[in-house]
Amino acid sequence: MRIPRPSGALWQHADFLKLWSAQTVSSFGARIAREGLAYAAVLSIGATASQVGLLAALAMGPSIVMGLFAGGLIDRRTRRPVMIASDLVRALILIAIPLAAWFHVLSMAELYGAAALIGAASVLFDIADHAYLPALITRAYLLEGNTKLGITESIAEIGGPALAGTLVQTLTAPFALAVNAVTYLVSAAFLFGIGVREAPLEKESRRGRWWRDPVAGFRTVRNNPLVWPLFVVGTGSALFGGIFSALYIIFAARTLALTPSLIGVIIAMGGIGSLAGASLAAWFTRRVGIGPAIVISGLVSALSSICVPLASGPLAVKVGLLVAAQIFGDSFGVAAIIPASTLRQSVLPQKLLGRTAALFQFGSGTGRVIGALLGGFLGDGLGPRPALLIGALGTVAMASWVFLTPLKNLRVLPDYPDPDEVLSERASVPK
Repeated sequence: MRIPRPSGALWQHADFLKLWSAQTVSSFGARIAREGLAYAAVLSIGATASQVGLLAALAMGPSIVMGLFAGGLIDRRTRRPVMIASDLVRALILIAIPLAAWFHVLSMAELYGAAALIGAASVLFDIADHAYLPALITRAYLLEGNTKLGITESIAEIGGPALAGTLVQTLTAPFALAVNAVTYLVSAAFLFGIGVREAPLEKESRRGRWWRDPVAGFRTVRNNPLVWPLFVVGTGSALFGGIFSALYIIFAARTLALTPSLIGVIIAMGGIGSLAGASLAAWFTRRVGIGPAIVISGLVSALSSICVPLASGPLAVKVGLLVAAQIFGDSFGVAAIIPASTLRQSVLPQKLLGRTAALFQFGSGTGRVIGALLGGFLGDGLGPRPALLIGALGTVAMASWVFLTPLKNLRVLPDYPDPDEVLSERASVPK
């Protein structure tokens, strides 16, 4: 199947626009939470590198459990209510942090608990979201839909971190998180307003056993020569990327002596790159083919991460290298993610999208947790800069391995493995 050219027809699809709006609002909130929890630990409590690493690990740890068991649960239920419930849970948890700060009882223990619970709800939301899109729009519009969702993720990456840095300096980190709670409530309201309902699940699907779900997801991914490399490189890259997640802020704030607002602006530069990558992803995919788009973009993104541990010297040089890493890393990273997501949604059976998405969450979550813990120990033992260099070189090695897989020769989307399993009866064409 040739890769469809974007038609812009999804601008007329009212329910997709509601999904898109929900994702846009929650994406801004997610950036505030991501930076806010780390800032609260470093600036409000004075956390060490190991404590920040543990915080990052707990935020990502739920991916392991959810990756094992949540996929089948989502495949046997309609996905939209799961997404709404996840938004509401995250809002309630985030409200508790400024309340604890107000009564002067905020501690690392509470931040650990909040990070774990928010991480669990976020993973559940992401799995359901990945499985829900093909049930809302037809296959011909998946690349366009993923591109639009990627664009708003990029816009959130531009404005979210900068907003987080400003809110942290204005309100302090705990109270900045209250803004995120509101964004999740707005997201839930948009999702509640979607009119199209998913098709009823088959009785056979409802009778699935939860302990078989991880096996079914793994077999489906392992037996697909196009999707398996995505799983392997995603897991490996997450491990080395976990080192960055644990040490980036502490490296920028303490080693490079940058202010929270400046760090927020630097991270926002990555959002500009992400926006460019998302805007050009469909064009680049059509031009070089879906497989080459994934492998080339992934390698360039990985190579750019080397700029971070090299940052030193005058302020302009330090900031320039960090900005370069953000722009090139995020732009080519998004240019790889969009066609990769479209490929998975296109070649895997829809009834297993929840379980296969959960497996990807399990792999990346396990990698990020190990990487974050490793990053904390390496940061304490070697220092943040050598630890970040190890993470960057490992990411490059994983991205280079993909060139040895069949993905490098994949030009067009293959046909569905089973035409009878194409999409939900309620998946709709824009009207």
